[in-house]
Amino acid sequence: MGQYVRGDVLLASVALDGRTAPKTRPVVVIGTEGPGRIRICPVSSRPPTDAPCLPLTIDDFVTGGLDLFGESYVMTSRVLTIRSGNVIGKKGRLTRETLDEITSGDQPGF
Repeated sequence: MGQYVRGDVLLASVALDGRTAPKTRPVVVIGTEGPGRIRICPVSSRPPTDAPCLPLTIDDFVTGGLDLFGESYVMTSRVLTIRSGNVIGKKGRLTRETLDEITSGDQPGF
């Protein structure tokens, strides 16, 4: 089990709702909730049509990045809590400015 902090971008097994099976996808760590629990926003390669999101590019990373050639989208309206045991690996770390934009009071869920 790893130690993760705000701004880390991880790969994790995540179910976006109670109706779908978990899927391995990138997630942005926005906080922790006690031992072994992290609060995340999922990332998608396509912008959701029914919810707000923020684009994410390689320029938003201090270290690392995602293995995609185009933009990805942080689903800011889907704040989830997962077990750190669901994490598969770490992809990088976001800039402070990008993390601030994701977690600003203007975004739903915050």
